[in-house]
Amino acid sequence: MKRIIILLLQLFCIASAIYSQEETKIYLFKVEEDIAQPAVMRVEKALEKAKENQSDLLIMQLNTFGGELAAADKIRTMLLQSEIPVWAYIDNNAASAGALISIACERIYMHSGSSIGAATVVNQTGEVQPDKYQSYMRSMMRATAEARGRRPDIAEAMVDPDVEVKDIVDSGKVLTFTTEEAIANNYCEGQAESVKELLEKAGVQNYVIEEQHYTFIEKVINFLINPMISGLLIMLIIGGIYFEFQSPGIGFPLAMAVLGALLYFAPLYLEGLAANWEIILFVVGIALLALELFVIPGFGVAGVGGIIFIVGGLALSLVGNIGFDFSGVPTSDMIQSFSTVIIAISVSFPLAIWLGKRLFVNTTIGDKLALVAEQKSSEGYTVSQPEFNSLVGSQGVAETILRPSGKVRIGTEVYDAVAQVSYIEKGEKIRVVMHENSNLVVEKE
Repeated sequence: MKRIIILLLQLFCIASAIYSQEETKIYLFKVEEDIAQPAVMRVEKALEKAKENQSDLLIMQLNTFGGELAAADKIRTMLLQSEIPVWAYIDNNAASAGALISIACERIYMHSGSSIGAATVVNQTGEVQPDKYQSYMRSMMRATAEARGRRPDIAEAMVDPDVEVKDIVDSGKVLTFTTEEAIANNYCEGQAESVKELLEKAGVQNYVIEEQHYTFIEKVINFLINPMISGLLIMLIIGGIYFEFQSPGIGFPLAMAVLGALLYFAPLYLEGLAANWEIILFVVGIALLALELFVIPGFGVAGVGGIIFIVGGLALSLVGNIGFDFSGVPTSDMIQSFSTVIIAISVSFPLAIWLGKRLFVNTTIGDKLALVAEQKSSEGYTVSQPEFNSLVGSQGVAETILRPSGKVRIGTEVYDAVAQVSYIEKGEKIRVVMHENSNLVVEKE
């Protein structure tokens, strides 16, 4: 009954627009990618633009094999709460998360040869997730179907193979409808080969269509906020920092880390996800880590705090909190963002070590980026200096902290030195043990 009332109201509105000779304003947008944050942004912008243009109807042209459950839930909620009617036009596939999104629309039309269903929750390798995930998806599918006046048992059968629907699907099979089957079971209002034919079948005659178009910058932003790309950028940031800490100084690794940070934070900031304080949190984390490595001996509060700040800044920039208010952020979003950051960091460290060995040891690239040539004494090279020989056994003080390298003062002269064991604090007394190349080797006095 609810579904019939909704359809009658829609037909009344459309008929009124036709009778008054007013054009029905239609906003058309496409979702043809995996359901993730870029798709959420696409739908959100479409709803905002349609409201701004005072559109009478939105049509979402859908073709997706699914994606992230959290992203699909966001889109589902937006569609259910939309003040403007949203119709789905399935142009090929509406599988998994795509099925949930379709059912959230007030009407569904399908192209010939299309399908809808197969909404079982799986992980990235295609393995079926535990029942707690299936239970959550079943409840969302059921609630969404009920809200749109569709049979909830059919929606559940699209998720759970144990759900049997008489004369439609047997137990042990996940339900997927073809276009004809969806029409026969009231999960599709009709078959259409184009948006124009869809509108004709819906009785909409006098209309004007505005289609969603993205600028080049918007396309770049949507590409960069993809979770996979975000993960790769985090790896670039951490890898660059790792290499830079191995050989301090402004160089290529630092430039790569800065570029990665800009590409990571800039699109998130423009989309309203990353706030100033979250970026500052990340920068403070880097500063604390550098302080721990180069100033404070050992690894303590500053180092641990730096890691926490870095992870926090990167992860919190991925969620849609408002200031310090996280009440509106789903737990699944928080888990996903922190998982993305932690996994990316965990992968970047061993990868950086492996790349360091591959790139910088006996390779053409390594020869260009690092000094690897040896100057052997057998070839006439020598760095031995009589002055250094005379300094062996001399006493002095550490001019800087030695971790293990630094500078020492002997008399009035300052020399480059290396601590023979561990590190030596600035100001401690030292004694020269020997010299290697152009460095004195010293120990605590």
